[in-house]
Amino acid sequence: MWLKTIVILEPYMKKFALVAMLCASSYVQATDSVNQEEWRQLSAENVVVMTLPHGNVYIELAPQFSPKHAERFKSLVQSGYYDDEKFYRVIDGFVAQAGPQDGSDKDKQVKALTMEDEFSVTDQFSYTLVQKNDMFAPQTGFKDGFALGHSPDEKKAWMLHCPGVIAMARGTEPDTGSSHFYITNGQAPRYLDRIMAVFGRVVHGMNHVQAIQRTAGIEGQDKIEAATFTPMVKVRMMSDLPKAEQIQLQVQNTDSQAYTKSLEERRNRSSAFFYKKPKPVLDICQTPVNTRIVKS
Repeated sequence: MWLKTIVILEPYMKKFALVAMLCASSYVQATDSVNQEEWRQLSAENVVVMTLPHGNVYIELAPQFSPKHAERFKSLVQSGYYDDEKFYRVIDGFVAQAGPQDGSDKDKQVKALTMEDEFSVTDQFSYTLVQKNDMFAPQTGFKDGFALGHSPDEKKAWMLHCPGVIAMARGTEPDTGSSHFYITNGQAPRYLDRIMAVFGRVVHGMNHVQAIQRTAGIEGQDKIEAATFTPMVKVRMMSDLPKAEQIQLQVQNTDSQAYTKSLEERRNRSSAFFYKKPKPVLDICQTPVNTRIVKS
């Protein structure tokens, strides 16, 4: 990590160094000193590479939780459906939404999907618990790196609207999503939990999502012209790219003992920096699951 380049600090800089360590990027380079069991290798067949004018965004799909939506998105990606389409509804701190907007019947040719807003689980359903009595769910936790809500009484679980998730857009009726999608680009809009179909999350390149041109400006400012909207140059599955263009990505194994330990440390905030201790609670959407690029 870049923090290792800091060797000597003046006394007044040490405070800023500590803050930087606490707010460091979620993306790290692989090193031999990290226990491999703490990381999960992503399958190239399950990673979408979205090329924007300013960089690549890597998305891990979640067919284990939203199988129909993940498969639909994958099939559209493989057909080149999203190439040159634009992000036409981008609201700061909310979502970046994209899909065909050229006035053709392209979208009408794609059949609407039945909503996948939650899924049934058994009493043996296991995951890494983060918090009980969450504002929007009886329990929250991670499974396979994805943030989930869980209701043991209902025997239901669902994916959460944390920053960076990708979900299918829809009309007023639940079963109307087909191909338009959005990526959450700001604070977690958790009020959308259980009424939208989340089917993956950005694992690398979130800085490029944040750089997508906003289409909705503050009232009183100049109108944002459609010609400036950010296009998707191309969208491909990692496995369909030439080997030279593929990268190996790993994410923290949220089922590991090491990750559970890190949750406890984050919850209790024992660092001397916190001279006033916050309450020992965690917001799952502010609990990072780090990604690293593995050098071949």
